Amino acid sequence: MKFLESYPKEVKIFLAASLINSAGGSLMWPLTTMYIFDELGRSMTDAGLVVMIQAFGGIIGQLLGGALYHRVGVKRLIVGSLALCALGLFSLPFISSYWVVYMIIMGFIGLCNAVSMPAIQAFVGFRFADRRGELFNVIYVANNIGVALGTALSGFLADVSYHLTFVLNGVTSAVFALFFLNYLNQLDKQEGPVHLERKSKTGAKESIPALLGNTRIYLYLGLGSMFLWLGNSIWNTGVSPHIISEGLPKRAYGFLWTLNGILIFAAQPVTTWIKRKFAKESSAQMTASGIFYLLAYVVILLLPGYAGLLFAMVLATLGEMLVSPAVPAFISDHAYKTAPFYIGVAGGMAAFGRMIGPYFMGILYDHGGLVPVTWLSIAIAIMAVASFVIHSLHNRAAERSLSESIGG
Repeated sequence: MKFLESYPKEVKIFLAASLINSAGGSLMWPLTTMYIFDELGRSMTDAGLVVMIQAFGGIIGQLLGGALYHRVGVKRLIVGSLALCALGLFSLPFISSYWVVYMIIMGFIGLCNAVSMPAIQAFVGFRFADRRGELFNVIYVANNIGVALGTALSGFLADVSYHLTFVLNGVTSAVFALFFLNYLNQLDKQEGPVHLERKSKTGAKESIPALLGNTRIYLYLGLGSMFLWLGNSIWNTGVSPHIISEGLPKRAYGFLWTLNGILIFAAQPVTTWIKRKFAKESSAQMTASGIFYLLAYVVILLLPGYAGLLFAMVLATLGEMLVSPAVPAFISDHAYKTAPFYIGVAGGMAAFGRMIGPYFMGILYDHGGLVPVTWLSIAIAIMAVASFVIHSLHNRAAERSLSESIGG
């Protein structure tokens, strides 16, 4: 891959480790509902409850990961959370017959996995500050390649053993933890902006209420992300049952996500061109993302046939490719040392949208099919675009005020 040649060796090793970890994670998550229904003999309501508990754990984990970055130290936080996640995964084959314990462990796994996310993003932003926006995008691509590989393998492994998928997922989490332990040990602890150590007790430390008061960094950005991922639930809770009700084969739905994975890699020149011509700043990339999602839902409403769904997936994927690297890039560029906290808050808000979206859209689909679900997604996408526009205007006004005060 020629685009990797300009990166130092440590970046390439980091990308390979991220790809392996994301592949391991995707071995299990598509099979959770199937495992509960098929192997454990529980109802789909029980399966939905577990998924919601896991998602709630993810919200708490995102918030903790950002808030504890400087208080605990990046090494303890990343390595510890990944190691605990691996232990939780290794325990699943032994506790799955104890339903309440199984639900608790699934919530614990969701929490531990999410704790590492803002910590890793913040670390990348500090470590590679001169190319952070570009690197966030490359990591996003690598992770999605891993997801595509893991998802492709998950069905075959499930035919052998569900428990095997849990163990392999635990192995990849443990390997990722060991990678970070070795990697961080090799870095010079006095390197400054990497922030490997905890803040000293005597050091300046902003309170959480004070950090939350700086709403221009996270509030409208977080709301926009929440609306985007809430509306994006249409694919699982609207498009999926619609395809089945239309008599199309189930593989037609799977192909939509195959297309998504291919585009995330193959359409990089398209998003690069969009960024260069129309959306140079990360704030503009978020707004453009919301517009692409909105157009995707309009296409679903007007062209609900399979060709329309394919076109809509292309538009939605372009939106995803624009927003996913832009959020951590903006926060890292503007929040500086407090970036971990705000990455965690924004991630928690987005995770909340993912958690509640399937429930509300499921109710709408049961009462009216795809059309009311699509209208809801359109309304939510409009709110996402509005949130990103307010975010951009708010920050532009704040930066103008700051430059005027410095000039004065």
